[in-house]
Amino acid sequence: MKPIIGFIGLGTMGKGMATNILKSNYPLWVYDINEKAMKELETNGAKPAKGFRELVEKSNWIVLCLPDTSVVQAVLFGDDALSEYLSAGQIVIDCSTTHPLATKEFHGKLKGKGVIFIDAPVSGMEARAKDGTLTIMVGGDKAVYKEVKPLLKSMGKTITYMGGPGSGQLAKVINNVLFNISSAAVAEILPLATKMGLDPEKMVEVAGTGTGQSFALNFFGPLILRRNFTPGYPMEKAYKDMSAIVEIINNYKLPMPVTMAAFLTYQMALNLGFGNENKGAMVKVWEKALNIEVRKRKDDNE
Repeated sequence: MKPIIGFIGLGTMGKGMATNILKSNYPLWVYDINEKAMKELETNGAKPAKGFRELVEKSNWIVLCLPDTSVVQAVLFGDDALSEYLSAGQIVIDCSTTHPLATKEFHGKLKGKGVIFIDAPVSGMEARAKDGTLTIMVGGDKAVYKEVKPLLKSMGKTITYMGGPGSGQLAKVINNVLFNISSAAVAEILPLATKMGLDPEKMVEVAGTGTGQSFALNFFGPLILRRNFTPGYPMEKAYKDMSAIVEIINNYKLPMPVTMAAFLTYQMALNLGFGNENKGAMVKVWEKALNIEVRKRKDDNE
C-alpha cells in the first residue's frame, strides 16, 4: 500500500508537482493559504486539510514546496508549527530551495523528535513541474532516499542522491549560481556587442548555436531582444542563492572571483530597482553604463 502524502505549498511549482503525485495514485492531502489552489487540487482528487494538524494526522510523509528558507522555518517551527504535530517515524521531504546550513539545523531539530527530514530541492521551471520531468537533488539518509524515491519519481525525471543532510540543497544552490553567473554574463556581453555595432539578434543566434551557448542565453536572449522582462523568477527572489553561496564562501574563506563578480551585478541591478523583473533585466545595468539598448532591429530584412 502506498503511503499517504501531505503536500504544503501549491504555488507555481507545487501545484504541478502535487498533481503528478495524484496521477501516480498516491493518496494526497494538501494545504495552502490560497484556498483557490486547494480547490483545484480537490477537483483532481486531493483532500484539502484545514491546517497543519489535520494534514499531519492524515499523512505518513509530508512534502514541502515553499518560497524560501524563512517560510520553511516558519512552517516547521513558528506559531502553530508543523513540528508540534509530527510524530516519530514520519518523513518530511523539503522540495523548497532552502539554505544548506539552515537545512542541517532543521534536520537536527527534527531528528530529536524522531522525525526524518530529507532535503529534495527541484530544478526546472513551471512547465517541467507540470510534465513531471524535474531534476531533483536529494540529501539525507541514503536508506530513506531509496524509500521515498518512487514518490520523487512521480514528480521528476532525474533523481540524484547527493549525500548527507543539506547536500541536496547545496547542489541546488550551486546549480542556481551557475545559471546566475551565466545570466550575468549574458547581461554584460550583449550590450558590449551592441555598442560595438553588432546586431544583437544575430549575436544571440550565433552564440546560441555555437560554443558560447548556455541555457541563460537561449532563455533570456530572445526575451531581452523583445524587452520582455516578465517571464521567469523575479531577480530579488533569485538573489537568495547568491547570498547563500557568498555566505558559504565567507565561512570557508574560499576565493571565488567569478561568482563574486556576478554577485556585484545582481546587487547593482537590485539597487537600480529591477528586483521585480527576471534575470534578463540585469542587461539594463550595462545598457545604462554603455548608453545603448539591446533590442531586435526592425530595419534588417536579411
